[in-house]
Amino acid sequence: MENEDKLIKAFFEDLKEQDRYIPIPEFPEVKVKSFPWWIPMGVAASLIIGAFLLFQKAEIQEPPADVIIISLQENENHEQEIRIEEKAYIDIWESSTSSLLTEF
Repeated sequence: MENEDKLIKAFFEDLKEQDRYIPIPEFPEVKVKSFPWWIPMGVAASLIIGAFLLFQKAEIQEPPADVIIISLQENENHEQEIRIEEKAYIDIWESSTSSLLTEF
C-alpha cells in the first residue's frame, strides 16, 4: 500500500515537472469599459424633480378681504350720483349692459 502511494506521488510529481516546460501563450489584456455613471444619475434626478413638481399642491388664492363696489345711480331729482361701497363680498351682480335690454 505504501509502495502504491509512492508510485502515485511520483507520477504526479513527474506530471508537474513536465507542465513547467509547457509554454504559456500570452493573452491580450482586456480593457474593461466603464459604465457612464452620469446617465442613471440624470434619470434619477429627473424623476425626483418631476415627482416634486407633479405632487406639489397648488396654492389656493384667498379672496380679497374687502370688495369695493362702485355704482352709478339716479336719485329723486334725476341726477346721477356715484355710490362707493366697501363689503366683504358681492351679494348681487348686475351686468353693465343690462340697462340696454330694458331701456331700448
